[in-house]
Amino acid sequence: MLFNSLQFFVFFICITALYFALKHRYRWILLLAASCYFYMAFIPVYILILAMLIVVDYVAGLLIENAREKRRKWIFITSIVVNIAMLAIFKYFMFFNSNLTAFLHIFGQHNPIPLIKFILPLGLSFHTFQAMSYLIEVYRGDQKAERHFGIYSLYVMFYPQLVAGPIERPQNLLPQFKQEHHFDAGNLKSGLLQMAVGLFKKVVIADRLAIAVDYGFGDYTNQSGLSLTIAALLYSFQIYCDFSGYSDIAIGAARCMGFKLMTNFNTPYLARSVSEYWRRWHISLSTWFKDYVYIPLGGSRVTIPRFYLNLMIVFLLSGLWHGASWTFVVWGGLNGIIVIIEHSLGKLKHKMRLPQVHSRVKEILSITIAFLLVSLVRVFFRAPEIGQAGEILKRIFTMSFNDVINLSLNSNELYFSLFLIVVLVLFETRWPKITEMKTTKLGYYLLMAGILFSCYLFGVFNYRQFIYFQF
Repeated sequence: MLFNSLQFFVFFICITALYFALKHRYRWILLLAASCYFYMAFIPVYILILAMLIVVDYVAGLLIENAREKRRKWIFITSIVVNIAMLAIFKYFMFFNSNLTAFLHIFGQHNPIPLIKFILPLGLSFHTFQAMSYLIEVYRGDQKAERHFGIYSLYVMFYPQLVAGPIERPQNLLPQFKQEHHFDAGNLKSGLLQMAVGLFKKVVIADRLAIAVDYGFGDYTNQSGLSLTIAALLYSFQIYCDFSGYSDIAIGAARCMGFKLMTNFNTPYLARSVSEYWRRWHISLSTWFKDYVYIPLGGSRVTIPRFYLNLMIVFLLSGLWHGASWTFVVWGGLNGIIVIIEHSLGKLKHKMRLPQVHSRVKEILSITIAFLLVSLVRVFFRAPEIGQAGEILKRIFTMSFNDVINLSLNSNELYFSLFLIVVLVLFETRWPKITEMKTTKLGYYLLMAGILFSCYLFGVFNYRQFIYFQF
């Protein structure tokens, strides 16, 4: 069930109304049933995989909490291995098996493992990571094992963030399911407004830009370097509006019922470095890798070579998390290299006396350079093969400003898309003030009506799936 569909609109209204109509002790049942229905609207049989992981992790949590140290450690390791194995089978089996076949072929050997293709369950990486965060926190002693099986199931399956996050932590979400939420008009208004903004990002900006981006990357051999440059830059805004639009709708839908999900984006394209960009983009995943991989490896409290190695491990794993393809691994690795270079230049800068640059000019230059680096590296994220990504980047770096732009958009549509991007940037810099602003009922209704009418008037309603559903 897509957030940008009429089916979800009806579903959301019914579930939210029923939630407040029911007594508190029955609400978890409603939310769990609704979440199961929501997930089964995609591929019903995959609910069984999710159910199996829930049972395994629920039992493991109880055993970890009650076991003694050595046995406790082995139960924890086993449960983590089960989660990773499930992810590996459905998401990475074909990738590793095909690479093994290619490697053995070099030596004239045959791969005895048959090539089986699995359909990836939607959001498997998201709810697996959320489940693993629960196991890790219980093992560390920072979270009590959840005794209520239904509540734990809801923690993994809560429908607003089930398919594409934010990836929540048990300390934040589990207590909220036990708390009685009373109807709050303020939560409803702010939640609906954030959902409307998310819908605008998706159907008006992301899906409109997708037309040009798909055309540019799909027919890259016939595109000029300038066209591909524009397509790469537009893709950065497409994926941002697509993914942050999903997060806005998820966070807003949860807030309408009184739940507070973590912020997943913080104006990432206003970051002054790629390092800062990663602290602002997909925050729930970045902090997951920081807390559960980077810091346990030693973080920055190690020698410089080991610190750089820790960074590379995190970025390579992050790339692989996004997809079972060498393009994602290269994308993650390149981001890691850029962050390492930034750190090295930062240390060098302190040792050198450089001419002072006006702070505002410096900020604009830094933001521009960071955005361009992120967009160029993201070509590997968008392209299906490394060779294609390399050819696109080659054409970009050898472009001429006399090149003809041919992206299936006429000049008016292109200018309108650029105008929407400017509106988005201006709106997001003012978003905290807008949400805190005490408006009259008329002002709120006019704002909501303006956003929804814009969605109706300018939206691209092809019910395009959200990009991050594939992860």
